[in-house]
Amino acid sequence: MKRSEPVVMPKDGLGGLQENVNSDVLSGFLVFLLALPLSLGIAKASDFPPIYGVITAIIGGVVVSIFAGSPLTIKGPAAGLIVICTGAVTEFGGGEHGWHLALGAIVVAGVIQVVLGFLKLGKYSDFIPVSAIHGMLAAVGITIFAKQIHTLLGADPKDLEGLSSIALLERIPTSLLEMNTSIAMIGIISLLIMFGMPLIQNKIIKRIPAPLIVLLVSIPMAISMDFKNTQPGFSLVKVGSLIDSLSLNVDFSGIQMTGVFIKYVILFCFVSTIESVLTVKAIDGLDPYHRKSDIDKDILAIGIGNVVSGLLGGLPIISEVTRSAANVNNGAKTRWANFFHGLSLLVFVLLATPVIEMIPNAALAAMLIFIGYRLASPKEFRHMYEIGWQQLVVFLATIIVTMVEGLLIGVLAGIAIKLFLNLFLGKTQPKNIFKAQIVHSNHGTRHEIRLSGSATFSNYLSIKKEIDQIPTTNDVIVDLSGVTLADHTVIANLEALGRDFQAGGGQFSIIGLEELQSLGHTDSSTHRKVNIARMHMG
Repeated sequence: MKRSEPVVMPKDGLGGLQENVNSDVLSGFLVFLLALPLSLGIAKASDFPPIYGVITAIIGGVVVSIFAGSPLTIKGPAAGLIVICTGAVTEFGGGEHGWHLALGAIVVAGVIQVVLGFLKLGKYSDFIPVSAIHGMLAAVGITIFAKQIHTLLGADPKDLEGLSSIALLERIPTSLLEMNTSIAMIGIISLLIMFGMPLIQNKIIKRIPAPLIVLLVSIPMAISMDFKNTQPGFSLVKVGSLIDSLSLNVDFSGIQMTGVFIKYVILFCFVSTIESVLTVKAIDGLDPYHRKSDIDKDILAIGIGNVVSGLLGGLPIISEVTRSAANVNNGAKTRWANFFHGLSLLVFVLLATPVIEMIPNAALAAMLIFIGYRLASPKEFRHMYEIGWQQLVVFLATIIVTMVEGLLIGVLAGIAIKLFLNLFLGKTQPKNIFKAQIVHSNHGTRHEIRLSGSATFSNYLSIKKEIDQIPTTNDVIVDLSGVTLADHTVIANLEALGRDFQAGGGQFSIIGLEELQSLGHTDSSTHRKVNIARMHMG
């Protein structure tokens, strides 16, 4: 990678506010327009009262931004946790009672995240293979579609209670035959807007959030068809008063259901942490100033947000990728953009609740279906295939097991299959599973990291620990020619480290892959020694 000069960073804190107030206020307001409908929809799909989706986003902006370790990410509720939230509410008894008990698990998960941040354990998120993470998210996307398509078609939510993801998919023909024409018309038009907006090339129109266009179209449609008087009560959003909703809603008595409680504490903590870390890394790559976020500090901040959100009745908070990417594209400079996004939500929900209650639920369902499609799009399946058949196997297995057995079992299955494939493909020795064989030599500021044995997701942390000791102003060469196997997760993570060195003014090179056999069609595909391939062929 070519050497580049360090750039001058925007100030942080109050100095950053004074320096960048115009750009951050504008970006925060534009993100608010995107966050409002999505927060309502995510809460409703999670079996939480819709107002608490907005409360979650307000906390994510106004509270978490103060402590965050990433300058440009937007904090709030996310579609990726819908499946976990609905599962928690259901297993804790359903309805309002289940919601109150689920909050207890969210608060405890938040406390654990605070501890993880203090102990600087964010690095262990790199242990999860990339293909398993993408499989988990794709399964979540399919589940979101399975539930929201019925809402889009006007099905009564009571008819869907307690149905599994598979059962919801099987019920789609029934909902199509029994669709409410008026509700479905709004839902389908909203869906066409969500899918059509990204295809528009006009730069000015592309800056308008698609969910905002959906609201500008769907609300007048609902008014013109007199939804309040002609359609069932579930056809429009119900939020109530923000002031009346603010109280201590958490109930910790769910701890008596020990197995269920521990399960959801783990899920809330694990998934929100993993998704947040992935988002922070992705947004760091988009940051025009090439800043490197403090992941441990960010996990701590999200933990604080989850404690506050859970106590008041809100959903889990994460660094959300869609809103964060929009924040970067809108020209945000500092954490204050996240703060102003939360402040804008607070002001709007205090002054304009009647407007919110004009939103058709079918329009929110369309937004969520689009998010589900993005998580499980054909591009994801094709990308996994291009990386290599073994990544596709892990990806598909994670999806299937998650859909059938649940998210935690699905991810564990993905990790186990990936580990087995690495052992099979690379003849990995037991001593090499969790610790890489590394020889580190240096001449002044030039370092060579020579790896042997296997370099896989399970021992990547030891590789990263070695490289993290080197200042990013130095030059690094990672030699993979001596390994029997270098898997996709390691190569992709090494490429990300290379971007950190490039931003810091150093150079970072990966050599030796040309001496190995690629098992896919991309530069980051898994590579192994040719003689091992021949052994298996024989």
